[in-house]
Amino acid sequence: MDNKGLVSRRGFLAGSAFAGAGALFGLAGCTPKTADPLANTSPEAGSHDPSDWVGDAPNISDDEIVETIDTEFLVIGAGTGGLFAACAAGDAGMETFVMEKFNGGVVRDDLAGVNSRLQQESGYEIDAIGYLRDMDHYAAGQCNLALHKVWLERSGETIDWYESVLSSYGIALWHEAAEEKHEVNYRHWATGHSPAWPVDGSLDGFTVLTDYAEKTGHVTFRYQTPMVSLTVENDRVTGAIGQGADGYIRVNASKGVLVCTGGYAANLDLLKQLQPHTTSIYAYNSAQPGCEGDGIKACLRVGAKMDETHSSMLFDRASVPADSLGGADCGTAMVFWMGSQPWLKVNLNGERFCNESGTYDFILHADASQPGNIHVCLWDADWQTYAQQFDMHGCSRMFPFDNGAAPNLPIEVVTAMNEEALKAGHIQQADTIEELAEKLGLPAEALAKTVERNNQNYDNQRDDDFGKEPFRLSPVRKPPFFGVRTTGALLCTMDGIVINTQGQALREDGSAIEGLYVTGNDSGGYYSMTYPNLSTGNACGRTVTFARMIAQNLAAQ
Repeated sequence: MDNKGLVSRRGFLAGSAFAGAGALFGLAGCTPKTADPLANTSPEAGSHDPSDWVGDAPNISDDEIVETIDTEFLVIGAGTGGLFAACAAGDAGMETFVMEKFNGGVVRDDLAGVNSRLQQESGYEIDAIGYLRDMDHYAAGQCNLALHKVWLERSGETIDWYESVLSSYGIALWHEAAEEKHEVNYRHWATGHSPAWPVDGSLDGFTVLTDYAEKTGHVTFRYQTPMVSLTVENDRVTGAIGQGADGYIRVNASKGVLVCTGGYAANLDLLKQLQPHTTSIYAYNSAQPGCEGDGIKACLRVGAKMDETHSSMLFDRASVPADSLGGADCGTAMVFWMGSQPWLKVNLNGERFCNESGTYDFILHADASQPGNIHVCLWDADWQTYAQQFDMHGCSRMFPFDNGAAPNLPIEVVTAMNEEALKAGHIQQADTIEELAEKLGLPAEALAKTVERNNQNYDNQRDDDFGKEPFRLSPVRKPPFFGVRTTGALLCTMDGIVINTQGQALREDGSAIEGLYVTGNDSGGYYSMTYPNLSTGNACGRTVTFARMIAQNLAAQ
């Protein structure tokens, strides 16, 4: 279709570079459209007993209920998972009620799928067994591969449906087709699919999907109504109670309840209790306000089991001032988009300490054992040449994909972002390595020695220190030189309620809780340790695939 008048991918060029970057982090479960991406959105932490974080549901009597609603399917949360479920339910003629905490949710744009029409047209094929093996490695074996198989088998039809819906609204969906051109340390999986939204911002995933769902005639939305608790009768979840503008409402759902409230990344207190390691290695929290663990807590209160290991999705794309250290309490942080590029990276001693061509959060976990829980990225005046040479994939790519699909952020926007970070005093610029070291608070002699070694590796096209691929080596040789203290950006939490392959919440003994379904960042069993970011849109693709499947299965009952 004709894409004139559209900004490929997400409308990042329609406004400031930082506004675009903030929106992108929102795609993975995080930034609200109204958030200031220049600000650290983390709330102040309190002091709580880790053993009581679930709490008790409020005791609400019948005479406190001001409205009772009967429906077939109750969806709690009008975000990515909730809206895909609502649309599928509406298509199937199932009466559906969507209860949303705010005035609306956020729909992510990077959606992973396998065997979609677009992927087949690109000629790209997924090695399913190789893919499952990779997912198992990322999770250190702490995942349910049967859940990944559901995604492998059903994600293509979900993407095809979304492509058709978007097309009816005049929006193109792109598949990020790109084959590996070099031998790499970590394999890329071209699973990403992303819409090209209008420049004027008149359409986005939320407006399209809510409009589509309402037009089915079977879906009702109730905003500004946070869930208070789930209701249970005879060991079956039968609905939920929400806090409306005029008091409590009870929603009875005859077929089932889907919980998809976005995890708990906006709850710094809870993050510090469950994930102290995570809070030590990020400074920019792009979690969507409202993702405070409401859905997970409600499920636990009715007997569900939560993952026993707790982890988050982290990207190495945040910068801090040159005198700052890492961690959630560090202060002001900004998006530093090209942090995931394999530049020379050093610790505060001016020493290289890892292979910079790892996946996005590997260096962040390595930061935890370095001074200040932080690292420094270094590059020179020829950085754009080397950025193209790196041949990055997924959302770190800054150049068009092999089939012409636009990157998440093109090089022009990244350049503008760097200029803003330079003005803000995050990125430092100097004509000599020694001057740069002084500005970054690094020992000049040690940094000069590290840079010299790095340049030798580039000249030799061989990294005998940590094994970075030759095509991802770059010298720091041509002035002016640049550097920035770099740390993590938190996108969302990845641990949640343990589910089976039908999306049902499970108890400690492995039995299913009848009537209760979970998807998205509230669901567990899928990730652990680290996020497989080289499968673009993996989390969102999982979310929408399970959401549609759950709705379709319930409608067929």
